[in-house]
Amino acid sequence: MDERDIFALFHARDEQAIAECERKYGAACLRIAENILGSREDAEECVSDTWLRAWKSVPADPPRKLGAYLTAVTRNIALDRLRMREADKRGGGEADRCLDELADILPSGDAPPETEVLFRDLMTRFVLSLGPEEREIFLFRYRNVETVSEIARITGKSPGAVKITLFRCRKKLRGYLKKEGIDV
Repeated sequence: MDERDIFALFHARDEQAIAECERKYGAACLRIAENILGSREDAEECVSDTWLRAWKSVPADPPRKLGAYLTAVTRNIALDRLRMREADKRGGGEADRCLDELADILPSGDAPPETEVLFRDLMTRFVLSLGPEEREIFLFRYRNVETVSEIARITGKSPGAVKITLFRCRKKLRGYLKKEGIDV
């Protein structure tokens, strides 16, 4: 079943839409949540919350790409859950390492909402400016929160090559943001 068919199910308020999302995107959503949280049970709850959020929001405001929307929702729910629990006491996950890598680039948590919107727009443009290999590695790491070794396995590159690519991407991002007037 393609996205148009799934959208039609959502608009008809047919619960089969959720089953189709689970079948088509469930594994990807679960993997992202598990990478962030380090717990299968917590990840499964996040994915369930994703289906609920999709059920409530998709008919009113359909996204352009359902898969990208669902994985982004899952990532955001998982990150919210990670922030709510004490990462140090529960063992933390890959998300902490990703955030540490970007700490000197990301705006502070107390930035005004308009700065966050601008930053989000600049990040999108930056990612689109990367070459295909760089973009894939950057997104695997910072959107999907994959480990360096998993990115290496997926892309067929060595872990060292992945680390170098990520380092260069962060350096390019810093330069790109400075060029756009964002002080990092």
